[in-house]
Amino acid sequence: MVPLLLVLLLAVILFGAGFALKALWWVAVIVLAVWLIGFVARGTGASGSRGRWYRW
Repeated sequence: MVPLLLVLLLAVILFGAGFALKALWWVAVIVLAVWLIGFVARGTGASGSRGRWYRW
């Protein structure tokens, strides 16, 4: 009985981790798309600091 419960617990943990990793990939893709849109829309600029659209 205990090995069965351990296998089920492992399956639930791996399923949760897989879902979380897939969600993190989607968040990363969205952040990258927003960054690229901002980079292209603003341009790089000749002076360097003028072209930055972010504050850091």
